Amino acid sequence: MSAGHTHELYRPADTPVHHLPPQCKLVAVLVFVLVVVATPRDQFWAFAVYALALCAVAAVAHVPAGVVVRRMTVELPFVAFALLLPFVASGERVDVLGLSLSAHGLLGAWNVLAKGTIGVVASILLAATTEPRTLLLGLERLNMPALIVQIMSFMFRYAEVITGEMHRMRIARESRGFQARDLRQLRAVAQSAGALFIRSYERGERVHLAMLSRGYAGSMPVVVDVRAGAAQWGAAGLLPLVALVVAVTAWSLK
Repeated sequence: MSAGHTHELYRPADTPVHHLPPQCKLVAVLVFVLVVVATPRDQFWAFAVYALALCAVAAVAHVPAGVVVRRMTVELPFVAFALLLPFVASGERVDVLGLSLSAHGLLGAWNVLAKGTIGVVASILLAATTEPRTLLLGLERLNMPALIVQIMSFMFRYAEVITGEMHRMRIARESRGFQARDLRQLRAVAQSAGALFIRSYERGERVHLAMLSRGYAGSMPVVVDVRAGAAQWGAAGLLPLVALVVAVTAWSLK
């Protein structure tokens, strides 16, 4: 039930990016994404520079390109939406490979794909170089409300426990000949969902009682000190600083 093991998204390594305090990386990624979103969509060269900057971060952090590409599948719904825009948007039409597409829709699709992909890659690199529990410590350092941080902490800690419980319940159903082929099996699935909720609620009560018996008084103990110095803030600020210079240049050339 403990989550002391390494999270599957995290890739342990001894690199400067891994050693940066989590609050520095969180602020750097947030500012970087905001600057990317604020960049004019028709300044294509700017997005190429952003991509090169992320490639440099990935190289320093020793995160393989294959890992990043596999994890980018999370944005497939946005890709599908972007690919639909040139067909449904109004305005001037242009012919591309024999298809009549909206020029405004093409630019909108590029805007969604470019900015969305860069933001997703930045988040992937953050997750690959920072453990979830360390990210929570960084959020505490950034003065996020302690109650929200604790809720997120338990979410990370017990998500795999609940997922494992669901897997065991599915195996139990299938071992009794259950197969979800049509709506007639919906009742059994609903009963399983209800049982999972009850088990999760009971587990939460037991965990809370165990915490109280160990002296819990509304705040979790600090296990790791994640203080950041000026040099570390400066190192983390290189990425958003480069992005800011690129964005200002892009607006000046517009």
